[in-house]
Amino acid sequence: MNYEVVHLEQKIIVGVSAITGSSDPEMGKIISGLWEKLYQEGIHAVIKNKVNDYAIGLYSDYTADGYCVTAGNEVSKAENPELTIKIIPAGKYAKFSVHGHMEKAVAHAWGEIWQMNLDRSFTGDFEEYRNADFENCDIDLYIALK
Repeated sequence: MNYEVVHLEQKIIVGVSAITGSSDPEMGKIISGLWEKLYQEGIHAVIKNKVNDYAIGLYSDYTADGYCVTAGNEVSKAENPELTIKIIPAGKYAKFSVHGHMEKAVAHAWGEIWQMNLDRSFTGDFEEYRNADFENCDIDLYIALK
């Protein structure tokens, strides 16, 4: 799977979060529940200062047992104290661009990424959903590098 190395500035993400992990049998349910909260429960509509309308799926706060997942949006200034506020640190990232069914394309890409020998920093990896077409989505995945 091809990627390019890019340098990103710090990003502020506001949304909803949960703790899960790859060995958690409820992982899929937990992550899909965050996206339901974001869109079906109206969280997306109340996020202030959105930089754009791209949805962000952020994986951060890695531990031996799991990580924090945040579904939200990038903002220019965090003004929703009732929501989760996360920082994606500035730095070097491997950028993967995929196209296709929103869930299947991302799951397939992650399956390949986990098999790659990337020099990961685990400071914050994220998916940026560049459109909302469930069947034909354009998604950029960013993996933090050392």
